[in-house]
Amino acid sequence: MKTYPAPGERMPFLVAERNRKMAASAHAYVRGSTVRFYDWLDSSTRSPLPDGPATWICGDCHVGNMGPVASADGDLAIQIRDLDQTVIGNPAHDLIRLALSLAMAARGSDLPGVTTVLMLERMMEGYETAFTSDEAGADAQPRSVKVLMRAAAGRSWKHLAD
Repeated sequence: MKTYPAPGERMPFLVAERNRKMAASAHAYVRGSTVRFYDWLDSSTRSPLPDGPATWICGDCHVGNMGPVASADGDLAIQIRDLDQTVIGNPAHDLIRLALSLAMAARGSDLPGVTTVLMLERMMEGYETAFTSDEAGADAQPRSVKVLMRAAAGRSWKHLAD
């Protein structure tokens, strides 16, 4: 009969399992290392990140957390589907994390460097287009999104590991 660790003894097993999954590929490492990513950003001595307006960000923006979402009319859009680590923060954090994830996915697929550059350019074009879109604004947000935004308002990127 298999025995399981007591609840208070589970953490070492969970950490080892997460590390095993992260070791599978560079892309898996990016997906599983949110805290390390923010520590790296925070400790960087290079040029500071551009200041964006404090806005609702995913906090864990990578390709694994994005995918197709259908509207009631059947229209599809690619959107963030994982909102459990949302915070109010600098949008540059999400853009850098998503760009890193896209580059790692491209590298893992042996795509040429020019393809990676084009992917990142399209990502930024899509981000910039969102500011000029005439689509529905904040009043059209579903109740669930409003609840998540209220919860995110009291957190910062330092809360992502909690």
